[in-house]
Formats: sequence, structure tokens, C-alpha cells
Amino acid sequence: MLLPIAVAIYLDNPGPLFYCQTRCGYRGQSFRIWKFRSMIVNADQLKHTVVNQAKGHIFKNDRDPRITKVGRFLRRTSLDELPQFWNVLKGEMSLVGTRPPTPDEVKKYNNRHWKRLDVKPGITGEWQANGRSSVTNFEDIVNLDLRYMEQWSIAYDLGLILKTILVVVKRKGAC
Repeated sequence: MLLPIAVAIYLDNPGPLFYCQTRCGYRGQSFRIWKFRSMIVNADQLKHTVVNQAKGHIFKNDRDPRITKVGRFLRRTSLDELPQFWNVLKGEMSLVGTRPPTPDEVKKYNNRHWKRLDVKPGITGEWQANGRSSVTNFEDIVNLDLRYMEQWSIAYDLGLILKTILVVVKRKGAC
């Protein structure tokens, strides 16, 4: 899958194949998360030009003009997340867990928010399986993450993986 995705990204918007960003993982330790690039090359420098539609310590815009045509497809199908398996292999992430926040988000955390960093972040989790891009309130994401932590079991993780696959196949809640 790497070669067709690489060619599509390059033809749509020449530049790096991967996007790397610092995120906070277990106990707030920083790590570099990897994704296929789904935005234009200078997207981070243009973030201030896009309206944040989310509430709280996250950034969301369902019509973000920085997302490329191929990037929109990659996000809808969650193919942009495939490189995160490297993070799993390195032990920085898990298949299932909480959403990995950025350091800017963590700077604004209160004690309740910090609890979500008591487990490794995951490629999927409650937020991805039960809302994806439709959950735009940070406190709702925290509630989903804390619920995941309270209900954790291997069977629960397997259920979330299956639910995520169904959500992705149905293209439900993706931007």
C-alpha cells in the first residue's frame, strides 16, 4: 500500500510522504507520531488562518482548507494512520488506548485531564470507535478516554478494534 499512497500524495501535493508531530504518551512522555501527510506542506504555519470548530484543548475544522484531496481520502479511510504501527512497534503507542495529545494541549491540562496519560495512547480507542471527527468537545474526548481506562480488558480492546474497522468501512464520522 505504501507505493500507491506515496505516488498519490506526491502527485496531489509534492513534498514529504510522512508527517511527524510531537505528541505526549504514557505519563506525558513526548514521542514523535508518524502519519502519511494529508495536508499541504506548510500546514502548521497556516493553522492560525483556520477557524477552530472544537471546544476546549483540541483543534478541529471539518472543512480545513489545508487538507489535500488525497489527504481527505486518506483521513476518511484512516490510511493516514498506518505509519503509527511504527510507533506501536517502538513501544510508544498501543493498538488501542487513549488519544495522544500534543504538548500544547497538555500544557492546559488539569488533574482530571492528566489521568488519560496513565495508559499508552492508541491508534484506535473510544474516541475513534464512537465518534471520530464528530466529537468536537475536548471534555467529551476526555470522558471517552477515562471510560476506556475504567472498562479496559482484552475483550474490550478487541471490541473497539472491530468497531473501528466497521466505522472506517462505513466512513462514519470521518472528515
